[in-house]
Amino acid sequence: MNERGRMKILIAAGAFKQSLTAAQACAAIARGLQASGLDADIEQLPSADGGNGTLDAFLATGGERLRLPVLDPLLRSVDAEYGLIDVGKTAIIEMALASGLELLSPSELDPLRASTYGTGQLMADALARGVERIIIGLGGSATVDGGMGCLQALGLKLLDGTGQPIPSGGGGLADIATIDDTNLDKRWDDVDIIIASDVENPTLGEKGAARIFGPQKGADAAMVELLERNLEHCFTTVFEQRGVDVRQVKGGGAAGAFAAGLMAFLHCEILSGIDLVLAHNRFGERLGGASLVITGEGQIDAQTLDGKGPLGVAKLAGADGVPTIALVGGLNIDDARLHQAGVQAAFSIVDKPMPLEAALADADDLLRRAAMRLGYVLQLQFQNSRER
Repeated sequence: MNERGRMKILIAAGAFKQSLTAAQACAAIARGLQASGLDADIEQLPSADGGNGTLDAFLATGGERLRLPVLDPLLRSVDAEYGLIDVGKTAIIEMALASGLELLSPSELDPLRASTYGTGQLMADALARGVERIIIGLGGSATVDGGMGCLQALGLKLLDGTGQPIPSGGGGLADIATIDDTNLDKRWDDVDIIIASDVENPTLGEKGAARIFGPQKGADAAMVELLERNLEHCFTTVFEQRGVDVRQVKGGGAAGAFAAGLMAFLHCEILSGIDLVLAHNRFGERLGGASLVITGEGQIDAQTLDGKGPLGVAKLAGADGVPTIALVGGLNIDDARLHQAGVQAAFSIVDKPMPLEAALADADDLLRRAAMRLGYVLQLQFQNSRER
């Protein structure tokens, strides 16, 4: 309770992919609670774990939003945003906004062609503005090119046996014969790059980028094996020509081995995306006097237990004695496991059978109505606690 004896609720929801941004999700939950007549102080704090909504979450407490034309995963022009915080010293780049799945239709998904070049263009623009640090959120990418497209945008030359540039995408990695970094801007030596990711998968192998994440980006079984061989060739060549071995580095498999590529050429470290966002937005301080935290995302599944957004929120809230409830589109996990991990309860917002397309289109209203039902329940609890 706050100092006036009213319930304080902190809404820290993430994005609902293909339907709601983190800010829109928080707003829908707030509207639902208010529609229930719940007498409470409600605060909104959009959240993210490095995936969709990371830029919005970092800018929720201030900063500058920039927009520029870049190349999408299939090298078509698209406008993408990134942010500046810390008085312009830190750039926030959400990879999905330049190289993400949501920029492509289902029929266009092709990790053999998809490139991270556009993300590199965002990074190059940030470098030109004199940033000292770049935080890159890796979730939602459409690519398995080992970050080589991004590095090419920064000046790296990847040449085939005839001295010509290799084709873009994961398919072109097989042609790498020579790596030439002479045109890689020397200013990168003075820039710290933080990879915001909760993925611990290595670059290669059964738990690596191609086999675990390739199918999500449109790869069939044969393509997965081809991508695995191409990534192995790419990073073996990096090792042979640069002496840097990132083939089994923890977290290197994130975003189609984008993390491994950056770690091979730039000053990088991988940190928990949700921890970075919550620390930046002073989540711990915002918990003061809170009775409840409400979080949410499009789907909670087994990967959530690896430190995804809702679990990160619940763990930090739980450490301060504040319970967490999650409102989600899909609930694909044993409730007891989720409860044991720190989320007191999770509820699907889908209130009747419907196609996925309908749920995505109606997500705002579904989330609002679910929050309203939760508000009715919370009124009962709050009333009983006051009567006691």
